[in-house]
Amino acid sequence: MKARDIACLVRGGEMSAQAIAAAVCDQVERENPALNALIYFDRAAVLAEAAEVDARLAAGEDLPLAGVPFTTKDNLWVGDLPATFGSRLFKDFVAPRDSWCVARLRALGGVMLGITNCAEFACMGITNNMLHGVTRNPLDLNRTPGGSSGGAVAAVAAGMGPLALATDAGGSTRRPAAHTGLVGFKPTLGAVPNPWGFDDPSHMLSVIGQVGRDVEDVALMFDALADFDARDPLSQPDFAKLRAMPTLKAPLPRLRIAFSLDLGCDFAIDDDVAAAMRASVERLRAAGWQIDEASPEWPASAREYPLLVLQQAELAAMFSEALVTAPEDIYPNIADQIRLGQQVTGSQLAAVLMLRDKLAQALAGFFEQYDLLLCPTSPVEAWPVELFGPPVIGGRPAGPRGHAAYTPLFNYCNVPAVSIPCGKGRQGLPVGLQIVGPRYADALVLAAAWQIEKTWHA
Repeated sequence: MKARDIACLVRGGEMSAQAIAAAVCDQVERENPALNALIYFDRAAVLAEAAEVDARLAAGEDLPLAGVPFTTKDNLWVGDLPATFGSRLFKDFVAPRDSWCVARLRALGGVMLGITNCAEFACMGITNNMLHGVTRNPLDLNRTPGGSSGGAVAAVAAGMGPLALATDAGGSTRRPAAHTGLVGFKPTLGAVPNPWGFDDPSHMLSVIGQVGRDVEDVALMFDALADFDARDPLSQPDFAKLRAMPTLKAPLPRLRIAFSLDLGCDFAIDDDVAAAMRASVERLRAAGWQIDEASPEWPASAREYPLLVLQQAELAAMFSEALVTAPEDIYPNIADQIRLGQQVTGSQLAAVLMLRDKLAQALAGFFEQYDLLLCPTSPVEAWPVELFGPPVIGGRPAGPRGHAAYTPLFNYCNVPAVSIPCGKGRQGLPVGLQIVGPRYADALVLAAAWQIEKTWHA
C-alpha cells in the first residue's frame, strides 16, 4: 500500500495505525530473514508507537502521515536505540535522541518501523559490513541492492513499509533505488536539515534522501522534511518554502531537456542498460517531449571521481586512531580509504575544493541552456552479492567505482536528482533513469519525474 493511501485511510478512520503496523510487522517477519534489510526491529515497540498515533488522532491532532510506517538508515539516529553506522566501532552506541528527520516524520504521525543496514560509515557502493553482514536484493537474493542505502531500498522493495529514510553523498540513495525498481531522491544540499548525529565523512556532500515505490510518495515524504533549521549550517530560510506536492501534477511548462548517455565523460555503460535508456527517451519523444542530446562541458578531471579524496581524508581524520587500536574492527575497503586519506596533503584538498567550484559552475552554465538533464543512474544492473562491484562495464575493465560513475557529480554540484525505474536489463533486473535539475529546482525535478512516470505507464 502506498504511503498516501495509508495516511488517507488512517486519517479517515477506515483503518487504525495499529492495524497497518501489525500487517507491516508481519511482512518484516516473513521477508527480513532472507534479506537482512532491517538490523533492528521490535514488533512490540512498533505497535505501541502506532497505538500512540491512533490516540493522537482521537485527540484531534492533525497528522498528515498518520500511521505511515518508515524505516531509518543505520547512519541516522533513533533515540534510545542502537545506532552503529554499519561498524563494529559503534556496536555499543545508543543514540541519545532522534535525528531531525526521524523526529519530523514521527511528529507528523509516521511510525518508525526499524533500522536498516548500510555500508560501513555509508562509504561503499554495496551493503555489507562486519557487524551486521550482507543485505540482499529482494528481486534476486544472489545480487546486491547496491549501497550504501541497501537496507533502505531492500525494505521498501520487499513491502516492509512504503517509505525509507536514506542518505546520499555520491549516489547512495539513487543507485540502490535503481537496482531495486524504486524511486530515490537526492534533494538540494541542505534542503532537509541534519543538525546533529554522527560526524559525516562526506562533509558537505551528504543529504537526507527519500525512497518510495513511486514519485508521489517520495514527493510527499520530501515535503514533510524540507525545512529551515538554523542549527544546520547548510540550511537556508527559503528551504521552508520548498514543496513538491502543490505543483506535482500541474501541467509542465515547455521544458528544455537534455539527455546524455555518458555525461560527456565517456563513462562506460553496459549495452543493455544503454538500450533501456534510449528506449525510454524515445517513448518520451513519441509522447511529445522535446529532448536534445547534450552534455555539460565539465573540467577534464570530472570523469575521475575527483572528490573521493575528501571522503578518504575525512575518514582518516575520524578513524586513523581506530585503525591502530582496533584494525580488526574496520572493513578492509574502509581501512584502505583511511590509509589513502592519511597521505592527502592540504594543497591537494584545496585543489579539490577549487575543482568542486568549477564543476558546479560548469553545470550551472549547462542549466542556463536546459531546464533538466536526463542520464543513467547506474551503468549496470545489480551484480552478484559477493562482488564489491562489476569487474567489466560496457566491455571495459571497471574500477571499484565504475558502477557509481553517474551520480556523484550531482552531489559535488549540490543539485537535486531523482532516479526512477525505466526498464530492465538482460538479466531482467531494473535500471534507473536519473532526472537532474538546477539547485533549488527540487519541485520541478519531482514534477517532471511524476509526468515521466505517468507517460510511461499510460
